[in-house]
Amino acid sequence: MKSTTGFRLSSGPEPHRIRTKLILKAHPDVRSLIGKNPGTFWVILGIVSLQILIAYLVRHQPWWVMLLAAYLAGAFANHALFVMIHECAHNLLFKKRSLNTLSGILANLPQIFPSSVSFQRYHIKHHSFQGNHDLDADLPDYWEARLVKNSFFGKVLWFLLYPVFQAARTFRLKEIRPVDKWVVLNWAVQMAFNVGIWLVFGPKAFFYLLLSFFFSVGLHPLGARWIQEHYLVLDEHQETYSYYGVLNKVAFNVGYHNEHHDFPSVPWNKLPQLKQKAPDYYNNLLYHTSWTKLFFRFLFDRKLSLFSRMIRNNRGKVALTDESKPDQELITTA
Repeated sequence: MKSTTGFRLSSGPEPHRIRTKLILKAHPDVRSLIGKNPGTFWVILGIVSLQILIAYLVRHQPWWVMLLAAYLAGAFANHALFVMIHECAHNLLFKKRSLNTLSGILANLPQIFPSSVSFQRYHIKHHSFQGNHDLDADLPDYWEARLVKNSFFGKVLWFLLYPVFQAARTFRLKEIRPVDKWVVLNWAVQMAFNVGIWLVFGPKAFFYLLLSFFFSVGLHPLGARWIQEHYLVLDEHQETYSYYGVLNKVAFNVGYHNEHHDFPSVPWNKLPQLKQKAPDYYNNLLYHTSWTKLFFRFLFDRKLSLFSRMIRNNRGKVALTDESKPDQELITTA
């Protein structure tokens, strides 16, 4: 029975460091996949240009046309830019860290809200301390999960306002410096871009980009990506899931989430090869095949809630132990 009142507590370490060591031992040739992909920069430039072009084209269209364009096209483009920011956060484009950060700021432009630099800080913590509520901003807050509960309307509201909830989580992480010169640069560039879009193209172009942002992470089948990655939908003991559906083609393989957590230094274009090189470690894991199906299941299944996540109290230390039968119990208090 999946819990709707408390996170599931694991007494073992997160599984990815363990599996990484085992895969490297069994398949040392996977090291050849680790590296940079500077071609990602041109992908970023292309998608940013596409979003600006569509914003220009809808600037004089009826509001309903702008809305449809944001839902049917802008959401996919904006989601792809999230994946590009994710690549920049892992420094998977260039050797110089600053060039990756600047590329992330570029990818951030059509998203209206300056977040690429801050995302990098919080996301790396997610990889280092998966499941630790004090360090992993990917985990919902206790108040957030209690507010949404397992109701259909609560989940709809959560999807609709997902960026707001995500931003609120960062306040509980005390070990990250919230502001530095890169964050200030991110904000300054983004504000200048936003003002430029409004003044040059007009309000409809601005709202096209704004709605594209909210649809790309929220009340849209693409929003199921956040459920796919770590929610205990298919099994109560497997805390990370991949997605092997057709939308990986326009989402730049972001669905290969187990593979990414095991080898975060492998760029997006080589993640399918990683799965192929280590089939004995990935073919036995449960996975999702449809974000759309998952989106509606999460909305309507009252057994699923924001508490359908694994949580742990350690700080992510590695222990090469057998996790096939970890001790589990429910944790219901903050």
